[in-house]
Amino acid sequence: MSMTDAAQAQAARERNAEAALAVEALPRFKTPIVPRATISGRALVAVVAIMTFLAALTTGAVMLVHAAASEWQADVAREVTIQVRPVSGRDVEADVAKAAALAQTASGVAEVRPYSREETSRLLEPWLGTGLRLDDLPMPRIIVVRIASGATPDMAQLRGALAQQVPNASLDDHRGFVARMRAMSGAALIAGFGVLVLVLVATVLSVTFATRAAMVTNRPIIEVLHLIGAKDGFIAGHFQRHFLQLGLKGGLIGGGGAIVLFALADLAGDRLAGTAGGEQFAALFGSFSIGALGYLAVLLQVALIAVITAATSRYIVNRTIETIH
Repeated sequence: MSMTDAAQAQAARERNAEAALAVEALPRFKTPIVPRATISGRALVAVVAIMTFLAALTTGAVMLVHAAASEWQADVAREVTIQVRPVSGRDVEADVAKAAALAQTASGVAEVRPYSREETSRLLEPWLGTGLRLDDLPMPRIIVVRIASGATPDMAQLRGALAQQVPNASLDDHRGFVARMRAMSGAALIAGFGVLVLVLVATVLSVTFATRAAMVTNRPIIEVLHLIGAKDGFIAGHFQRHFLQLGLKGGLIGGGGAIVLFALADLAGDRLAGTAGGEQFAALFGSFSIGALGYLAVLLQVALIAVITAATSRYIVNRTIETIH
């Protein structure tokens, strides 16, 4: 190599070094493809938060109704009642004693408790009021028969024995009430599932509109990236991560609000325990607590809505990119 060639090579290296230094000296801006702080983004977070809150409330309400209905069914299934109607010419006290003895000898019976006339009158006070003289009314006498845990007594045999020896007695195993409770519980579950489906559909539609708005706003950037050789998956991935973050943010806000509400309701229920209102409320709805399983269901809904948000945005982006080709 001659001296001239060496000098030219050295000069070229110096120019390259100076150009590299100039490039490094330029300020670098890392701007995301999808702008983070936009009106549509904030609106989507609000919509997702509201939808998640409603979905969590629906799930908690369905779980409470189902738990209360199951508890009612279990309580009713553990007891049957015998009604002894007063009939002229028969001693009602003797009929009550005979019916109680027949129930006590039945298999699977844990306890038999005949109600006195005074106790039967007190059972009617919530409907008829106090201070009424019911001596002249032919009030039936009640015998409560409690079934042993896990036992399945032969109700048909007991009903037949009562019909033979105490013809004015009737056995009620509450099957109709249990069937209605099961129907109500099933209807509540179906209604809750329907509401959850509607919430998810509304979330998908909201994400679709928000993604289309973001695509319209950033279409020139997407076209430039596409022209310079950016892969479709690279572009869609940015939108997916962006909407996944929005979905998680909105889901955590809505789900967190629902969790706080359920926790406050559980605390209020504990404070009302022992009071008249608290006892009536507990008798109707049981413990106003969704438990660890309910809180886990709320967190799973947050994750599900975030995933649906991300998947919907990716689908819309891919469909939009196809129109650019």
